[in-house]
Amino acid sequence: MNALSRLSPRVVFLALFAFCTGLLSYGLYLQHYKGLEPCPLCILQRYAFVGIALFGLLGGLFNPRGIWLKLWSGLIAVSAIAGACVSIRQSWLQHYPPEVSTCGPDLNYMISHFPLSDTLPKLFHGEGDCSKVDWSLFGLSMAEWALVCFALIVVVCIWQILRRRAA
Repeated sequence: MNALSRLSPRVVFLALFAFCTGLLSYGLYLQHYKGLEPCPLCILQRYAFVGIALFGLLGGLFNPRGIWLKLWSGLIAVSAIAGACVSIRQSWLQHYPPEVSTCGPDLNYMISHFPLSDTLPKLFHGEGDCSKVDWSLFGLSMAEWALVCFALIVVVCIWQILRRRAA
């Protein structure tokens, strides 16, 4: 544990940036080279990873201390918790799929043609491909792996906020 306490906040933030960039890159690889089209809930999880990566990059560039360290860690944690909520919903839909599964419009169409108050409930309704498991590793779907990653990121943020810097 002593070696972990010697990591600077900058290194931790940049590691979170690299981790999320790697996850996003793998998701894009699966989409563009393996033909796995993301559902609306997958896209929302991607946005959460983008938020974490962006806040991680900014935190790494500014090397925050004190209240700024807590602010950047808090923003990353909020993004991860939001992503975890979406992952939980998608995992629920995958384990208990709706009886009638119809392909709804994609995210871009819904955002451009419906008001946000109508779009958000449709995203979380999970119609179409959100309940289908196209990819799994060690028995966990991509949504479940995303949930694991979001949980780990929240733990890192809590550790980052509560730890004492080694002298």
